[in-house]
Amino acid sequence: MAVGIKLLPIRLSPFTLTRMERSENFSTQNVPTTAGVYLFRNRSGQVIYVGKAKVLRKRLASYFRPSRRRTADPKLRSLLNSIAFFEYHEVRNEAEALLLESRLIKQYAPRYNVDLTDDKRYLLICVDPTEAFPRLKLVRMKRDDHRLYFGPFPHARVLRDTVNFLSRRFGLRTCKVAVPDEETCRHCLESAIRNCSCPCLGKISAAEYRQRLDGVVEILQGRLGTLIEELTAEMNGFAERRQFETAARRRDMIENLRAVCRFGSLRTFERRTLAPRADGKARRHRVDELTSALGLARPARVIECFDVSNISGSLAVASMVCFVDGGPANSRYRRFRIRQVEGIDDFAMMREAISRRYRRVLAGRREFPDLLMVDGGAGQLGAAIQALLELGAPPLPVLGLAKRQEEIYLPGRERPLELPRHHPGLHLLQAIRDEAHRFAIAYHRQLRRRRLADSVLNEIEGVGPRRREQLLKAFGSVSRLRRVGVEEIAAAVPGLGVGTAARVVAYLERQGAGEG
Repeated sequence: MAVGIKLLPIRLSPFTLTRMERSENFSTQNVPTTAGVYLFRNRSGQVIYVGKAKVLRKRLASYFRPSRRRTADPKLRSLLNSIAFFEYHEVRNEAEALLLESRLIKQYAPRYNVDLTDDKRYLLICVDPTEAFPRLKLVRMKRDDHRLYFGPFPHARVLRDTVNFLSRRFGLRTCKVAVPDEETCRHCLESAIRNCSCPCLGKISAAEYRQRLDGVVEILQGRLGTLIEELTAEMNGFAERRQFETAARRRDMIENLRAVCRFGSLRTFERRTLAPRADGKARRHRVDELTSALGLARPARVIECFDVSNISGSLAVASMVCFVDGGPANSRYRRFRIRQVEGIDDFAMMREAISRRYRRVLAGRREFPDLLMVDGGAGQLGAAIQALLELGAPPLPVLGLAKRQEEIYLPGRERPLELPRHHPGLHLLQAIRDEAHRFAIAYHRQLRRRRLADSVLNEIEGVGPRRREQLLKAFGSVSRLRRVGVEEIAAAVPGLGVGTAARVVAYLERQGAGEG
């Protein structure tokens, strides 16, 4: 069975979803020989493993050799016995395969993947053009600000070596002070060994320093110019003088530069839903099959689905997506910031979101959906029913779809309904559930990015967690802190010196100028 969708906007081919009925007779002749990422799914459709390959056909064929089930280690045999479907995504090169693999592992958390399952992100290079003398910084989070970002880069050691080399080669500063001056230069080792051009002492002008920075930016954008030729000539010269270790370092740096420039020029991946596309006739067929399977009195033309997302109860949000005639109706999507629930209580969060949604429907005398759906099992279904009863809503078909076994929980039934895995109605419910989950996760991440953006005090030198807490307690917010002077800040926080207060004011002024 082949299903075509567009996953990413970077020249990716549509993925192929193939039923693995008898893997011993499976042929990889139709699999492309390009680089890509592959996913294995079990009979429930759950992703259980994500891998990357330079050559997809060769890599997939290695799994399905008849001898593999006999000679493989127990973990691999268990994986092979669990595979019911697989997908593959073609990409342009191995660099994109690395990044896509990481993104999909974090998205699906497959049980057979060990690496890349934490929340640690690949490094990026960041340049803040608002600084007096910008430097190359390494960060893990790309923010919506005025800074330049390059990456992400999956090979941390290669990236760190390359950044250090470029900083020395072009004489960029590496000190972490916001505004270097003569006092800080007294303790600067890079100045002593002449790796820094020392703009803080006026040895070069600000314009000359910017020219050096522009040269580094061009390299990170993939325009290496004559740098590779210069390094190659240096390598050959060291080799002729039998300085082989130095020549080897030049050789390694040439490879590092090519790798970093290749990754730096990649475009950022965008998240798209994995719900397969279908034409109008197929969508209507799914609606009819679902209506029949559930025994509804009228067709489930309008379906609304809810999901919640939070991390240990913090930044809790809920989403509602709407499908009309089997397809998403984006204009009807809604999202909710959970405000009445403290701690970890998914049931209460679901009850709050549904209450807020249908209270507005009742107040506006608008129509209820033909079917209300929640992402979850009996607990979430009970929360939805309780919310509707408290509102005095009219009778409404409600169901919950549990992820693990794709069981459908219905009111008044002791046991959940289990539809066949290839039932068109189940496929529709899965697509709606996945879209609600994606929409909730997207909103949750947006709030997390917003919180990070608000934490500008984290980047001020000399201001630790305790000082940040004291500053926010004294002034209430960063916006109020921007409106006060050095003396007022020093007086409001016990033990905070005038010098530190001045750094706070200077940093916030630079941030405000960059945002304007």
